[in-house]
Amino acid sequence: MEYIRIIIVDNQDLVAEGIAARLADTPQVQVVGRARSGKALLHLLRSARADLVLIDVSLREMDGIDTTRQLRLVSPGLKVLAHSALSQIEYVNSMLIEGACGYVVKDGAHEELALAIRTVMAGGTYISPAARDSIAQGYRYTAKRMDGAYVGLTAREREIIRLIALERTNDEISQALQITVDTVKTHRKNLMGKLNVRGVAGLVKYAVDRCWV
Repeated sequence: MEYIRIIIVDNQDLVAEGIAARLADTPQVQVVGRARSGKALLHLLRSARADLVLIDVSLREMDGIDTTRQLRLVSPGLKVLAHSALSQIEYVNSMLIEGACGYVVKDGAHEELALAIRTVMAGGTYISPAARDSIAQGYRYTAKRMDGAYVGLTAREREIIRLIALERTNDEISQALQITVDTVKTHRKNLMGKLNVRGVAGLVKYAVDRCWV
């Protein structure tokens, strides 16, 4: 019997243990490793063979979105299935765009994870109902179109979000990054459009959700 070899990536040991326990009862599935961060996963893959990576979006050092992007470069044949408590459209779309084959919300039905794994390994895409609902609602706060081009975050924009989450003022961000205050304000406005949020609180939440601070 050939098993589906899975690596679980989650920064909470209790969560990873719970997932492993659930998968222990799933036929033809074998958990071959666990990692607490994206960097740890990349290191593990040097020695462990896997067919699928079950990864959370919120990881320290290198989050699930950035890790998935990296996996597409170093292990293009490896299947990636997101498994997260976050169901907002920006996270779902980001994971799928970066190469994930599916997105499972953590509080879904007990049997859903096994179904998602089978679907992905058969070449399909699986998205939890909660995540599908989020996609169907579209971008509530901006005029961004669902079928429009994806606009990712630049390194500068990521740093500005991190500084905003650390409660830095526009003047402080301007000095830290050696840009004008007007440029900082423009970045704030553009980021709210890209991330589908109405204000600074939304930017802070985005940084916290992705463990950037």
